[in-house]
Amino acid sequence: MDLEVLKDGIVKNVYHIDSSKKVPLHKHSKSDEIFYCIAGSGFGVLENTEVELTVGKAFIVPAGIMHSLRTDNDLYVASFLIPGLGEISITSRDCAQ
Repeated sequence: MDLEVLKDGIVKNVYHIDSSKKVPLHKHSKSDEIFYCIAGSGFGVLENTEVELTVGKAFIVPAGIMHSLRTDNDLYVASFLIPGLGEISITSRDCAQ
């Protein structure tokens, strides 16, 4: 596996969601998404459930799963889209780099 290609494929963002913002349910067919709460509080939303997000908590969404974010106040999250690794194997040499 080429770790530089993997590193370059990770999409990083920071989002501010306030109570008036409506984030529609959506999915990423080929990427997992990790949300890390950096300030405020809110909820990671899945089709049938919600996960509470507070500072320091993470919400992990596997590829292909419908998800959203919501808050009653303010929510600030760092987001990481991780490209699918389905057919890539990681060797111990790769992990040591």
